[in-house]
Amino acid sequence: MAQRYPVTSLAAIPPGTALGFNVAGNSVAVFNVDGKLYAMNNTCPHAGAPLSDGYIKGCIVSCPWHGWDFDVTTGRMSGQAEDCQTTYPVHVNGDQVEVEV
Repeated sequence: MAQRYPVTSLAAIPPGTALGFNVAGNSVAVFNVDGKLYAMNNTCPHAGAPLSDGYIKGCIVSCPWHGWDFDVTTGRMSGQAEDCQTTYPVHVNGDQVEVEV
């Protein structure tokens, strides 16, 4: 059963940034794309880089180690039809950001 976990304040993730968290044993990155928050698995499937340390342009994050691109809104790797990363619902409760795992 999914549960919401508080991870940080809304102010800590301004637009165009990301932060990584351990949420119930899962490495999760939370991205702010133009004021809307998205969460997905924080570990690049290629070599394990933290995607929260990647380069963000719009809704695309590029792995900081080898440049693999992922759409943070869907978890899909650029050019791929299937989902490569698990995505998680994000909720804002007042100024508290919560991730549902």
